[in-house]
Amino acid sequence: MKRVKIIIEKHPDGYVAYPLGLKGVVVGEGDSREEARADVESAIRFHVETFGPEVLDDDPPVLEAFIEEMGVAV
Repeated sequence: MKRVKIIIEKHPDGYVAYPLGLKGVVVGEGDSREEARADVESAIRFHVETFGPEVLDDDPPVLEAFIEEMGVAV
């Protein structure tokens, strides 16, 4: 059992979830947080089965994740 941190975003048309620290792109989606979480879990398992357990080698590991908002001059 490997612990993986995931981000779940709420959008107008549903939820999107993705893991931190994996090699490659893995995304899940759903109409609820629970659906997005289940979908990204399935996607992570498929990713590991397809590309091998080395995709989980996160060195250094993600210890914490922060969400911040800032203004950007454009």
